[in-house]
Amino acid sequence: MQIPKPYLLFLGDVRDALAVKMARGILTWRPEACVGQLRLDDQTPSLGIDDLPLEAGRERGAQTLVVGTANAGGKLPEHWVDTLEQAIELGYNVASGMHQRLAAIPRLADAAKRQGVKLFDIRHDAPALEVGNGKRRSGRRVLSVGLDCAVGKMFSALALEAELKSRGEKADFRATGQSGILIQGEGIAVDAVVADFISGAAEYISPANDADHWDLVEGQGSLFHPSYAGVSLGLLHGAQPDFLVMCHELGRPHVRHLPHIQLPSYAACVERNLANARTTNPDVVLAGFSINTSNVDEAQARAHLAEIEAEFGVPATDPVRFGVGPLIDHLIERTR
Repeated sequence: MQIPKPYLLFLGDVRDALAVKMARGILTWRPEACVGQLRLDDQTPSLGIDDLPLEAGRERGAQTLVVGTANAGGKLPEHWVDTLEQAIELGYNVASGMHQRLAAIPRLADAAKRQGVKLFDIRHDAPALEVGNGKRRSGRRVLSVGLDCAVGKMFSALALEAELKSRGEKADFRATGQSGILIQGEGIAVDAVVADFISGAAEYISPANDADHWDLVEGQGSLFHPSYAGVSLGLLHGAQPDFLVMCHELGRPHVRHLPHIQLPSYAACVERNLANARTTNPDVVLAGFSINTSNVDEAQARAHLAEIEAEFGVPATDPVRFGVGPLIDHLIERTR
């Protein structure tokens, strides 16, 4: 999938700052590909870049309007479809990671055909897959896992890839979600893969490689989230990780969108993830923790990370505040 750049990031009229994490991820890791943002009202969280109407975005060279939000159910609100149709009429390609297919909306499909532009349904563009087989394969693989969904698994994997490359190591981020695919330019959105083929999809995107090559596999969901645990389990089996990096957001009160479900302890999460990962790699180990500490001050953040390190004997860091250097030091030391 080759999605034309640069992008105009469409945020619709969402109210939850986490709902724009897809657009924020693209901007963070590929800022040169983003000409601006399009919000339907000023109550929508801003990415801190220029607000551009569709016409101005085209004047700045935008080739693709990217639906940069995620919502429960993955369906486009009707009034968003109006905006997408207007964009197509102006010559934009449109890319979406929603479960609802752009191509299945007749007026968008008709407009795209008429204007000669493309609709990219990121969640639905996958090769023919086989079921996972669990055969051991060469290379080093790190999988980001978490206590909950939306806790920084993609960000952590990208940060690990960047740090490894900065040290001259061979490394590739392996995208398993729509944001990661837009950032990396390739991957499979595993939450749209038929359940039997999730582990096979993970095997496909992280195949056998050189013994010293690192695959940083983007995790999804959580084994403790009733809505998304199935995808998490498939990735644990198919990625066949040598190392797990546990991710979390400090201060989160409960499982996202489910206030009646309490978050697990770090220990419970580590134990369950390792137990399931051992199905395809009996030698898997915990490499460390990547914690979003933005809800507390630096002193509290450092104290929390120190507690984790004392309990588990592995590095704990906030990749934004403190970088992932300690995690990479530990990973490299473990593979010498």
